[in-house]
Amino acid sequence: MKNLKITVNGVAYDVQVEEVGEGAVSAAPAAPAAAPAPAPKAAPAPAPTAAGGEPVNSPMPGTVLDIKVKVGDTVKSGDTLIVLEAMKMENAIVAPKDAKVVAVHVTKGQTVESGGALVSLG
Repeated sequence: MKNLKITVNGVAYDVQVEEVGEGAVSAAPAAPAAAPAPAPKAAPAPAPTAAGGEPVNSPMPGTVLDIKVKVGDTVKSGDTLIVLEAMKMENAIVAPKDAKVVAVHVTKGQTVESGGALVSLG
């Protein structure tokens, strides 16, 4: 029986190799020396848009830092709706037209994917 240390994708494993016959070798893996990093959590699916509302979608993945509007607010083209942090920068998501806010689909601190609905305008 031989004890070997094998590294796969940056994770070191201690394995024991046993000869079972003429020139044949089998391996019995042991526990990894270092546990791999856990997979990141998936972001929740975007909320459905309100009936009759036109969604304003996130242009990039990021985290909602601030929500500048609430349902019922009237906004002008260019008004800031949401402040989104992406790649250590704050990005203002603005209204594409004059409209009324009919739904807000995100909460402060929520992670959003590119294309996810942020607010709906009607």
